[in-house]
Amino acid sequence: MKTSCPACGATASLDVLLGNEGAREAVMAALAMPAPIGKLLIQYLGLFRPAHRNLSFDRVATLLNELLPLIAEAKIERNGRVWSAPQDYWRMALEEMLAKRETLTLPLKSHGYLLTIIAGYSSKAEAVQEAQSENTRAGRTPVGSVAARQPVAPAQPEQKRTPIPESVKAELGRLKTKTHP
Repeated sequence: MKTSCPACGATASLDVLLGNEGAREAVMAALAMPAPIGKLLIQYLGLFRPAHRNLSFDRVATLLNELLPLIAEAKIERNGRVWSAPQDYWRMALEEMLAKRETLTLPLKSHGYLLTIIAGYSSKAEAVQEAQSENTRAGRTPVGSVAARQPVAPAQPEQKRTPIPESVKAELGRLKTKTHP
């Protein structure tokens, strides 16, 4: 059975791929990747391919094995700080990198730019969360927000008042005349 790499276009037999240690590691790492971002990762690997050569299977395995633990843990470390990195951030960052393919200096040497994009998404999310927390703490709600559009509970209907008993009226009248001559 012949297989073809969508990133580099190399064609090889599946037996040959699994017989080569680097290829076997690359295939195993690719199979361990989450399905929603697997195709994007394969396209992303194409950004590492030298202009006039194929990307070696050893290099593919190395690149995938560098990313696999980061994706699985859903966090990255960048500039001495740990950032949240859910799969949505990975997907968006990979899509952004592929969209910017023409402006990137290729071949890529590391995952640095990808990790910087993910850290940016995480930073923006933290800023939004912090702003919401501060607004809540300060008692502010945004105009037009869900909280502002909540209907106000209707006032309780006025209950019928019972008249004051005559004995209470008489006592009040007596107290009133004592204090005011």
